[in-house]
Amino acid sequence: MMKKWFTLLFSLIAGFSIAFAQQADIPSAQPGVQYGKKIDAKNALSGQQLDKKLAKSSDEFTGKLEGEVVQVCKKKGCFITLKREGDADPIMVRFTDYGYFMPQDIVGKTVVLEGKAKVKERSVAKLQHDAKDLGKSEQEIAAIKKPKRDISFIADGVIVVK
Repeated sequence: MMKKWFTLLFSLIAGFSIAFAQQADIPSAQPGVQYGKKIDAKNALSGQQLDKKLAKSSDEFTGKLEGEVVQVCKKKGCFITLKREGDADPIMVRFTDYGYFMPQDIVGKTVVLEGKAKVKERSVAKLQHDAKDLGKSEQEIAAIKKPKRDISFIADGVIVVK
């Protein structure tokens, strides 16, 4: 019995240590800090400009985007969302091959991303999974009943500008 408790306690401590170590390895979101591929902030579109480009094109864009981070995945920073004009849903941003992650203090910061944007439909299951990763309540997650068409961005690199 004692051996089982020791094993459980050791497993819990190891799990928490790994989780916190992963977040501790991510540099704080200060102006000039880069994540992923090294990029610069020149010639980045605003969210509103991106909306217009995607409306005119085949629902795809490759280039740079500037925006304010409104949410970050609570688990390990595996995605962020960027603010859009009006009451439009935020832009979902993931990172190429999950090669890097974002710190929790990036919320409220302005960033420039370089990569590819697409308009796509996210399933109810995917929306619920993302809501859970954002720390939403069980009620909020259960209220997601319809797929949603929105902008998804896969970023090769991110730089904090302010």
